Amino acid sequence: MATRGQWRMRFPPAADAPRRARGLLRRELTAAGLDEFDELAETVVLLASELCDNAVLHAGTEFEIELEAAPDVVTVAVSDHGAGPLEQHLTQPRQRFGRAAEHGRGLLLVQRMATTWGTRHDADGTHTVWFTLHRDAPERRPAPAAPEPAVGGSAPTWPQPDQVRWLLHVPNRVGDRLDTTTLVAELARRLREILTPEGVDGVAGVEGVAVEVDHGDGTGLRQLTRDGRDPDTQVSPDRVLDVALPLTAPQRGRLRIAIGPGDRPAPSLTEIAELAAHRIALAVESDWLRGADLRRRSWMTYLADTSQLLGQSLDVELTVTVIPQIVVPRLGAWCAVHLLGPARELTLAALTHADEATIPELRAALDPAPGGALPDALRAQLAKLTDAGAATTATTEPAWVSGPTDGIAVPLVADGRPIGVLSVGRPADRPHAPEDVVLVTDVARRSALAIDNAQRTARHVATSQALQQALLPRALPTAEGVEFAAEYLPASIGSDVGGDFYDVITLAPGHWLAAIGDVCGKGAAAAARTGLVRDVLRVLARDGRPLTSALELLNDVMTEAHDPSQFCTLAAAEVRRRATGGLLVDLVLAGHERPVLVRGRHGAAELVGTYGTALGLVNRVQLTHTRLHLAPGDALLAYTDGVTERRDADEFYGADRLLEAVAAIGGTSAAQLVGGVRASVEAFSRAERRDDIALLAVAATERGAQSPSRSPSVSR
Repeated sequence: MATRGQWRMRFPPAADAPRRARGLLRRELTAAGLDEFDELAETVVLLASELCDNAVLHAGTEFEIELEAAPDVVTVAVSDHGAGPLEQHLTQPRQRFGRAAEHGRGLLLVQRMATTWGTRHDADGTHTVWFTLHRDAPERRPAPAAPEPAVGGSAPTWPQPDQVRWLLHVPNRVGDRLDTTTLVAELARRLREILTPEGVDGVAGVEGVAVEVDHGDGTGLRQLTRDGRDPDTQVSPDRVLDVALPLTAPQRGRLRIAIGPGDRPAPSLTEIAELAAHRIALAVESDWLRGADLRRRSWMTYLADTSQLLGQSLDVELTVTVIPQIVVPRLGAWCAVHLLGPARELTLAALTHADEATIPELRAALDPAPGGALPDALRAQLAKLTDAGAATTATTEPAWVSGPTDGIAVPLVADGRPIGVLSVGRPADRPHAPEDVVLVTDVARRSALAIDNAQRTARHVATSQALQQALLPRALPTAEGVEFAAEYLPASIGSDVGGDFYDVITLAPGHWLAAIGDVCGKGAAAAARTGLVRDVLRVLARDGRPLTSALELLNDVMTEAHDPSQFCTLAAAEVRRRATGGLLVDLVLAGHERPVLVRGRHGAAELVGTYGTALGLVNRVQLTHTRLHLAPGDALLAYTDGVTERRDADEFYGADRLLEAVAAIGGTSAAQLVGGVRASVEAFSRAERRDDIALLAVAATERGAQSPSRSPSVSR
């Protein structure tokens, strides 16, 4: 039949009371049939130790332990007369470091590891925390042999193997449920107990054990845990034994043991401390490796997200604005991007701060413009990083800066040339760790590529727009009895110059050539072919050739290139002013869309002209001449296929919808006709334009009415 033991004892609020309580608790558990290597017994001692530490550190009153133990179930209650966790939180601020930072850890461990647990507050102010543990598995290790008592005045054999075994061994199922700080605290408690032998005269006991660790993150050595007196502040330095923790770089640490008064230290003190240091280092190293793996995965995800965000836009301003938002607060308290201008002068392009209220002050401190508050030392560092020779491997390392706050500055280098600097201020609670520097450097590299791509795209777009403008007439002719209006809308997607164009030139007083066309393809090749078509057509028309003959010769010029992929559709019209009023229009279509003729008197709209062969495909083309008479108020609208092929999902704008729009606009001016059709096409779909749109209108006006001076419109 299993034995059941009951035990109760009261302890004063002394620093060594938890250690004494642990020893007595293990003795009673052994008496109840649980040896000290039993997993159930080790868990009970661990949880009870945490609650005793809480009673001494935070309640500051005497405390009482009650134990009811059997081989398979143990109940422990720890009572004190201090305030509970809620009262502690309300009456005094939490300390960030030191033993006070462990307040509440005991309850967390009890909640995590106990089978059942609870708290009780009695009317007399007694505060009790109790827990019950049941054995998960009945298997137990054999009890170790008891140490042999000392004979006479001889010193006992110490430490015994079982004591060392107990010092180093924490069951896996218990250790896996403890965080590193708790596990190291338990090892420190065990070390202190072993190094304080009882009943041995003249042997100096251990009054305190502390573990300090530097994780290589720039914060330096920090106390991970302490049991008993603080070796740093409460013990004379000559009574402190320091043992280095065998940690892998960049970590380092030490085990500090405060030796109490006595004639001689405990036997094998240094050897036992070194064994404990190895066991503690193993726990710290394992936790650091697990954390490093998690951090590595987190950073890989972070960098992947960074690349995705930077790749979503080719707009320079938007790309630069995103970079500080990516960096802060993950890698620092503030971030600024300086870019080199055309004259290699630095400009502040973007910045942000974790505290938005300080952004104006930060902007003033980092602005390199004349009159700005940028410190001279920082200005010199930024200039050095963006020097023309700073693209070499040796000079692209981050530079440490000290203003406006400590941080690092990394050159932005793309294609072997510096384009700016990324500056990142240190986090609020620590300096930059080496890992942070590596990540900032990686973000700077990705940012430089994104900025360079956006800048290249911006230059390409500017060149394309300048080239497109050069292919369009600077101004449309103005004359009595006629009005010309045009509009060009480039495709929203892509930056290459399109092949759509229009042109209106004066051949003689009262005689004009109006043309609109679409050259196959985009980019420089299409632009060159567009310029060829426009210029050849101008020369042939001014030479007085009939329109059909001029287009046939233009076809000959285009086919000489032997490139059937560079063909062109064209609608050309000779416009003459009639003496009796109105206009005479001779229209020829070379594979182009049929124009719309709108009669101003009744608003009727119809497609006119006869389809012909596109230019540049075959040697001989079929072209048909169509003559139209435009009375005052009538208008002729020519357009490219970007109008009729405008899509909304699976539906096209189409010729029928175009006729309805023109008829609704009626006999208005040429400018109103072009503007109305453009508005109708744009309203048809909110999707981005995938093809260029060109519109050209010729309207007959009353004699004596001077058409307004008008420049062609290019919209984006």
